[in-house]
Formats: sequence, structure tokens, C-alpha cells
Amino acid sequence: MEKAKNFALLGAAGYIAPRHFKAIKETENSLLASLDTNDSVGIIDQFFPNSDFFTEFERFDRHIDLLNRRGEKVDYFSICTPNYLHDSHIRFALKNDADVICEKPIVLNPWNVDALSKIEQETGRKVNTILQLRLHPSIINLKESIDSGNERVHEIRLTYITSRGNWYYSSWKGDVSKSGGIATNIGIHFFDMLTWIFGSIKENIVHLSTHDRASGLLILEKARVKWFMSINDETIPKAILQQGKRTYRSITLDGNEIEFSDGFTDLHTLSYQSILEGRGFGLDDARQSIETVYQIRNSQPIGITEDSHELAKLPQSKHPFKVDN
Repeated sequence: MEKAKNFALLGAAGYIAPRHFKAIKETENSLLASLDTNDSVGIIDQFFPNSDFFTEFERFDRHIDLLNRRGEKVDYFSICTPNYLHDSHIRFALKNDADVICEKPIVLNPWNVDALSKIEQETGRKVNTILQLRLHPSIINLKESIDSGNERVHEIRLTYITSRGNWYYSSWKGDVSKSGGIATNIGIHFFDMLTWIFGSIKENIVHLSTHDRASGLLILEKARVKWFMSINDETIPKAILQQGKRTYRSITLDGNEIEFSDGFTDLHTLSYQSILEGRGFGLDDARQSIETVYQIRNSQPIGITEDSHELAKLPQSKHPFKVDN
């Protein structure tokens, strides 16, 4: 049996960290240390109660050095920190002679991918990212169907609404320079999945981009994608709200719903298993989606057109923390 790997995790108090704790545990590996400026990390007790925890990067850094010196080398750093910190934390891990498992988006800008690729080559280590939709059975079946089908151009309608309260705008997630904005923060997995299945982007048109929603048209090799993403519950269909749900996710292919609402629970563990077996998704795999959301973030919206997603036509809401003069 292969020896268990040693992990360290950055971003232990975040929303996504518990999925990584669970994945490390379920793949029968060890968490030696974790870091977060916030100390609300009691969740660790469910997985690794004896692992070390730090709220200061300097002490965490010193502890990692101590572990390495006494022969308890960290094999993998799991990075769950805010998006804008991923680049520097990946560099930290690589320079500690470790491989990396980083949450989405792996970086915010395409040139960061290029720079990290060079450091990979220099250190001989590997940067892996979590692209879990590529591991979802329904998505795999869809890709196989498209790959084996004819060369027709399909019509896709993507809707993803995940409600967030006013706290969002006080956090790093509400700062475009730190999160990358709506399309990056909540949409990058879908853009990765779509280009993985339907081919590279021929045209990337943005119709709408505000503090709480974004929408546009992607023209891919094998599909035209009308997409809409929002964190405002006012954009959720009433029938969904009446069910007490604050998240709505829908993808239609040529008018037919693609069912993939189930099967998300264990995708992080499956991602870890693939990475540990040398089949993880790396920088080159992530590049297309990083370029896509970078273009969306830096495009001037053209406004609503006949090609716009119908939800893009809803009345706009005011930013809760900005007052018009």
C-alpha cells in the first residue's frame, strides 16, 4: 500500500475548505497544518483534530520549514484562500518543493498561468486545480455524446443563480479586483465545462455585467451559449423560490434540460483521488477558462440584444452599499 501523503492547507475557515478536509481524510492522507487569518475553524475537529493551525502566515511558514527539516515533508499544499491570493500561495508551495491542489479559479489572469508554468518547470512540481464538473457522470456522458455525434452547432442555455446577502459586498468576493467578479467567482466551472465539451471560443460577447449579475453569448466550435449568472435572489424563478430554494442551476441543450443536480457531494474526493494517481487537471487544462473569464471581466457590455438570455432583461437592482449622487 502506498504511503500516506502529508498535506498542509491554506484557507481553512473558508466555505470550500471542509470539502478539502473531507477529501484528504477519505483518501487516507494526513493534514499536518493549516492556516487562516480567521480562527473559526472548529470544522477541523471532524477530520484532523491533532493537526496544527495558524492565524499568521509567518508562523505557518516557519512551521512548514520545521516540518521539512525534521523529515515530515509536506507533499501537497491545498489552497482554498481568496482568489487573488492563489498565485502567491501556489508560488509558496512550489518553492517548498511540494505539489499543489488549488481551488477555482486557479489564478485571475492568463499571464499568471504562464509564470506558474515556468516555476513548475524550474521546481519539477505540479500545480493541480479542481475542475470537478469534468468528473460528473452526467457531464462525462454528455461529452461522449457530443464527441461521437455530428458537427452541428448546438443551442445552449446556461442559468446559474446562487443567492448571496449584503455580507457579500463587504467581503473580498464583492471586490472585483480580488474575486474577479460574478462570472469568475461563481461561473468559471461552467465555462470550463462548456469549452471542454463544445470546443474553443470563437466569439465572447458580454451583454450585461453589474455588481450582482452578468450575462452574455459564447460562440464555441460546436455550440452557441446564452448564459446568465446572478447572486440576487430576485432573479430566481418564482416557482423555485416557493420551494424554499435560493439556488437555481439549469443547462438546456437544444431545448432539453441536462440533469446534473445530483452527484456533486463526492466530486472533491474524486478529484483528489485522480490527482494522487497522477491524473489531475493542470495549468494547461485551466487556461481556456481563465482566458474566458478574463475577457468577460475586461469587456465593455454591449447591452441587451435578441441574442441575450431572457433573464438579462430583468430590471436592474442598485448596489446596496453605493449611493447615487
